[in-house]
Amino acid sequence: METKELALEVIKRLKTQYPDSDCTLDYDEAWKLLVSVRLAAQCTDARVNIVVVDLFAKFPGIKELAAAPVGQIEEIIRLGKSKARDISACMKMLCDEFNGCVPDNMKDLLRLPGVGRKSANLIMGDVFGQPAIVTDTHCIRLCNRIGLVDQIKDPKKVEMALWKIIPPEESNSFCHRLVDHGRAVCTARTTPYCDKCCLADVCRARKEFDR
Repeated sequence: METKELALEVIKRLKTQYPDSDCTLDYDEAWKLLVSVRLAAQCTDARVNIVVVDLFAKFPGIKELAAAPVGQIEEIIRLGKSKARDISACMKMLCDEFNGCVPDNMKDLLRLPGVGRKSANLIMGDVFGQPAIVTDTHCIRLCNRIGLVDQIKDPKKVEMALWKIIPPEESNSFCHRLVDHGRAVCTARTTPYCDKCCLADVCRARKEFDR
């Protein structure tokens, strides 16, 4: 099976298995997702969803968070000074350069402190409904195991490889489904549950294991 054909088959099966996949970070405004995705680095989405309740209650808008001392942000989130600094600087830039709005293009998103390609793609896909490939750890692990990429670990290289084989209109939902599948079946910290995997018969890693 050619890689593009494999990609379409994987998309179809994951769509059936996880029809309602979506971002698991809670947000109702773009800037809140921007904050949450920065906090989510090396932290679970569930933990972030708890932490931001107090943060957004105390600082309910971009201007309020931009004016907040970094120490106060750090005290609330308790997830590291670098994250607090990035959030503060990011909110300040939104106020100073983007009229208090989250930009709707990759070029400007990538200028924001603490925002890399993964975060920018998440914003583009979930907030603005644009094609987006979020190469988080689940995406990288699963795409290598399945055979959509070949021993590529660098997030940007994985993203560029996937753009060649994933239809743009499927890209954002596909990445959310990879997260769900990576958490439930194709796990990282335990032996993958191949016996209940909807992709077992087309997965390269499974085929190699069976040899």
